[in-house]
Amino acid sequence: MKFVPTEIPDIVLIQPRVFEDERGFFLESYQKQRFVEAGIPFEFVQDNHSLSRRGVLRGLHYQIRQAQGKLVRVISGEVYDVAVDIRRSSPTFGRWVGINLSAQNKTMLWIPPGFAHGFYVLSEQAEVLYKATDYYAPQWERTILWNDASLNIHWPEGPTPIVSSKDAAGVPLTMAELFD
Repeated sequence: MKFVPTEIPDIVLIQPRVFEDERGFFLESYQKQRFVEAGIPFEFVQDNHSLSRRGVLRGLHYQIRQAQGKLVRVISGEVYDVAVDIRRSSPTFGRWVGINLSAQNKTMLWIPPGFAHGFYVLSEQAEVLYKATDYYAPQWERTILWNDASLNIHWPEGPTPIVSSKDAAGVPLTMAELFD
């Protein structure tokens, strides 16, 4: 596995070693010792799996308690995955990283606790799997507006995003409950 820091060093691209032949491929998507050695010593307690169609935008989600770190990967299709630093005391507060994740590139993204997360589906459909470091707690979940002008996220061109009513009701970063 190769661990590559992004413009926000806490967010890490993980490129697994892929063994391919005429039968298909094999890769190791998680190995605790390698993650610890790379500075990601978190325990994962929950796996999540979503299926979305082209143009669906999910996010930007986070929890104000039981903050979740996420190891995100796509097993079918392609998404543009975004993580926003919402840690008030961070030197990268309000900055974001966006990465194309796909079944083809097999790249994964580590998003530590303290970040809002979302993605936009680029393919006909996409299946996203992610491991979480804490349990989903709907009472602590919050949503930042995906198109908050102050964030200036450069979402890819495509169909008008299809968002849930919860995501449409997200608030701008300036009005969000955040971490200290």
